[in-house]
Amino acid sequence: MKKILLIEDNKDVRDNTAEILTMARYDVVTAKDGKEGVALAESYNPDLIICDIMMPVLDGYGVLHLLSKNEKTAGIPFIYLTAKAERADYRKGMEMGADDYLTKPFDDMELLNAIESRFKKNEILKKEYERSLEGVNDFINQAKGMEILKKMSEEKELRFYKKKDDIYKEGAYPRGIYFVAKGKVKVYQTNDLGKDFITELYKEGDFFGYLPLLKDEKYSGGATALEDSEIYMLPKEDFFALIYKHSDVSRKFIEMLSNNLIENEKQLIRLAYNSVRKRVAEALLKLTDTYKQGNEQVSMQIAREDLANLVGTATETVIRTLGDFRDEGYIDLSNGKITVKAYEKLQKLKN
Repeated sequence: MKKILLIEDNKDVRDNTAEILTMARYDVVTAKDGKEGVALAESYNPDLIICDIMMPVLDGYGVLHLLSKNEKTAGIPFIYLTAKAERADYRKGMEMGADDYLTKPFDDMELLNAIESRFKKNEILKKEYERSLEGVNDFINQAKGMEILKKMSEEKELRFYKKKDDIYKEGAYPRGIYFVAKGKVKVYQTNDLGKDFITELYKEGDFFGYLPLLKDEKYSGGATALEDSEIYMLPKEDFFALIYKHSDVSRKFIEMLSNNLIENEKQLIRLAYNSVRKRVAEALLKLTDTYKQGNEQVSMQIAREDLANLVGTATETVIRTLGDFRDEGYIDLSNGKITVKAYEKLQKLKN
């Protein structure tokens, strides 16, 4: 049974609305003011909150503000309930993050339809989708009822790239974010001497290119296909619609940004303190994690120059180190392909 928290200072409206919701088979808890409502939201953990705006102690705007600051309550769907119908009040509520807005007086079906619509939309956003092309299509198709995502569904763009094709170049302005439907992608930066350094590797199911878009700046590096690839480009307007309107989506990208920053910090530390052998071993482990599907052993076709750019050293040094690793039984080299035979031993390789 879905749980609803009703925050309303008018006893008659509160009792009548609670009766309607109970008859509709919702589990209802009520609060007579905003302060009591915030406390109940934290303890009751409702599936949806209906809140009046003009209340003593703490008004509806204050309630939404406090709940949005609390990680436990920030994602709860929120519907404003008020006798004020001015456009300015509507806009203020929606800009603060409310999901819907009902003006008193309202009839039973208007209330119940608003609640049901919000539950349906929230289920779409909360559902966990596979990180695959089918998962993205599933998300877009199920979200078609949401006006904010219609354009994204209609204008998604699938592009095909051959190995070594540029996806975007340093200095270009981002027009959207990219999703790897098939293939592998490297993101790199070039120093003053023209030497490339690979900063990220992406595989099927990964998004990339969103950091410059969020920062509203040019690409600081380029992106190139490591192999024949199929890439979706999601237009920036649709991306920002997701980020700004849906907290679940924004939290996902914040998490991805945090993980990227942490990994970049670790990479800088490795470059500063790790030996070449250790860095080559870590690069091979990263490539294995990028290329493998399941637990099977994989053979990776990667140019030695790309591997050197990932390690941050000369190509000749990488070739020599690979030969050492082969002789020591860590890897196998055959027809230009690299197969990691001793994954755990490479993990434990001393600096």
